[in-house]
Amino acid sequence: MSLSNPFLVDVDWLFAHLDDPNVSIVDGSWYLPDMKRDGRLEYEEQHIPGAVYFDINDVVEPGAGLPHTVASPDVFAAKAGALGISHEHTIVVYDGMGLFSAPRVWWNFRTMGVVKVVILDGGFPAWLEARLPVESGTAPTYPTLFVSNPTPNAVVWLKRMTKIVADETAQILDARPAGRFAGIDPEPRPGIRSGHMPGALSLPFPELAENGQLKSAEALKDALTQAGVDLQKPVVTTCGSGVTAAALVLALETVGHTDHALYDGSWAEWGSLPDTPVVSEPDIKNG
Repeated sequence: MSLSNPFLVDVDWLFAHLDDPNVSIVDGSWYLPDMKRDGRLEYEEQHIPGAVYFDINDVVEPGAGLPHTVASPDVFAAKAGALGISHEHTIVVYDGMGLFSAPRVWWNFRTMGVVKVVILDGGFPAWLEARLPVESGTAPTYPTLFVSNPTPNAVVWLKRMTKIVADETAQILDARPAGRFAGIDPEPRPGIRSGHMPGALSLPFPELAENGQLKSAEALKDALTQAGVDLQKPVVTTCGSGVTAAALVLALETVGHTDHALYDGSWAEWGSLPDTPVVSEPDIKNG
């Protein structure tokens, strides 16, 4: 569209398409508890005109028991359609940090077969910096038809993840901070062990972005290769609960890597189970 990265649009492009009936604007803001921010409240205070709020804690599979578990195709279609989003629209996703939770929403739509879904480069901060119009309250929604056409093998569930770890059939790339990956820093969720999956590689999410914007394809390729990723081999991404793992998917797609999937349960699931193998730096030193 307006940028060299086909998965991004800039604020000028979006401003020019505010009244386009074939464009759906989606505020996908979500924050970790320690950030002490409320995505829905901030949306109601101000948002891009016409944007609807996509709550990643609401558009989930009922009864899954894990954070933001990707919804089944029928559930997702019902939720998206109720928001007035069609699978035929160009869907523009943004968040309140520039680039944090928007990739998860982008990934959700892509997992359901949507091709025309992009992320606003720089997110809401870039929109505000450009002094473009905002509105408050809740944008009116006009329910429409959304048809899910799930992308095969885009999601990895526990059974498959366990086999991948055991057989080393794919590279495992973890977006959590280095201290949590190493098992030095505690997990933010209670009752979850520290460390990482055997053989996993570490690429903390902040290394993918600068000033709330996704880095260039060249810089992302450097970051991936420096993390030890072989871009000729399959990759499974993971993180704390499946949010920043989607940013790793965005980075991989940006550099032309297509043989990848996201472990949706991520560490919230793996680290909570008593019998999944976990490696930590303290264990290595003591071993």
